[in-house]
Amino acid sequence: MAAGSLLALLDDISLLLDDVAVLGKVAAKKTAGVLGDDLAVNAEKLLGIRPERELAVVAAVAAGSAVNKLVLVPGALLISAFLPWLITPLLVCGGLFLCFEGAEKVLHWRADRSDEARDERIKRLQAVAGDLKQLERKKIRGAIRTDFILSAEIIVLTLGVVESAPFMQQVLVLSLVAGAVTLFVYGLVGAIVKIDDVGLWFVQRHEAGQGTALGLATGRGLLWFAPRLMKALSVVGTAAMFMVGGGILSHAIPVLHHALGQILDGLAWAALLELLVTGIVGMVAGIVLVGLVGIWHRIQATRH
Repeated sequence: MAAGSLLALLDDISLLLDDVAVLGKVAAKKTAGVLGDDLAVNAEKLLGIRPERELAVVAAVAAGSAVNKLVLVPGALLISAFLPWLITPLLVCGGLFLCFEGAEKVLHWRADRSDEARDERIKRLQAVAGDLKQLERKKIRGAIRTDFILSAEIIVLTLGVVESAPFMQQVLVLSLVAGAVTLFVYGLVGAIVKIDDVGLWFVQRHEAGQGTALGLATGRGLLWFAPRLMKALSVVGTAAMFMVGGGILSHAIPVLHHALGQILDGLAWAALLELLVTGIVGMVAGIVLVGLVGIWHRIQATRH
């Protein structure tokens, strides 16, 4: 009797894990786009960190991301069970924040191109150089804050895949996706930020007479590639903020979502065109928000 009960239990567990694996694969496909954006944004957020502190900062952001998931997974389950109408407004708030942050970066980048702004930026960096820990903390806080919003969208997309599944399967799939996303994104981010160190190691080995011509070529290639990759990720990360934020806003406004679907239906490269349109929506929303915040600050300054 006991052996039969144990076999039945193991069979139930096997079926549960099989269902979780199937749902996990579907969720991974649904969230792949946001996952790519998460990777680009987080790699871009870590620009400017001292080489010897890069992995420590990545580890700190990964730990913050894990805490985000520990909050988001049970929070998403509770909201889905008791306040399902609240999910969309919360996502819209997160999307607006991403659009605002992206627009601020673009506008600051344009402002920093002038000679006066460049001189001011150098002075600011020199002032901050004396307190590198403060700079690291600021970078970490910003990365964790952005990670929270991107993780929230991944969790909500996953929840949409498993909403009709039993509660235990929902818990397991959400936990699986949350853990896998954190390990994948920050493992890859850690590898990206150390590419130049690997290239330098190859070059130094050759200079010490221990390397080969192939190793020297590899090292020089990595040293050439690393800064260009980081610059590309900076652009992609900013664009991802607009695309993710604009995508959230587009889906939250039924009229805009249906109109976009009708316009793009049947067109070649519809997926790329949709990304472009949602990116434009996100950029417009971000610029409007930056303008409104600027007006608010001027009003406050006038009052004081």
